[in-house]
Amino acid sequence: MNHPLSEMMTNTMSKIRDMIDVNTVVGDPITTPNGATIIPVTKVSIGYGSGGSDFSMKSTPANRENPFGGGAGAGIKITPVAFLVIRGDNVRMLPVAEPASTSMDRLIELLPDLIDKGESYLAQKRAAKQEAQDEA
Repeated sequence: MNHPLSEMMTNTMSKIRDMIDVNTVVGDPITTPNGATIIPVTKVSIGYGSGGSDFSMKSTPANRENPFGGGAGAGIKITPVAFLVIRGDNVRMLPVAEPASTSMDRLIELLPDLIDKGESYLAQKRAAKQEAQDEA
């Protein structure tokens, strides 16, 4: 006879195995009208815990006939990582950036746009100054 804790763990792991397979990590290919094939790639994280105890009573010795109490739980997190884009003989990997989690991360993300806007502003000023000099 199997112990209830063993059965509980086996059942929970079986359910997790049914939910997660290789197609969860490397998704099914998607074909676009222009002939490109896109394959999603994800990261799967699984946490699992279980526990239990037999309860012996003062009047009976500890054995497998004692009452059992226990529980098991699991958590699954699926995070998109990238997309493989296949077009003819060309294969590209397009990473999925995680959202910025700190103010410094957000600032670093905005920096290229700020530099582009600054350069554009300075170019407009130079062009206006050059026009003013040409007219004079």
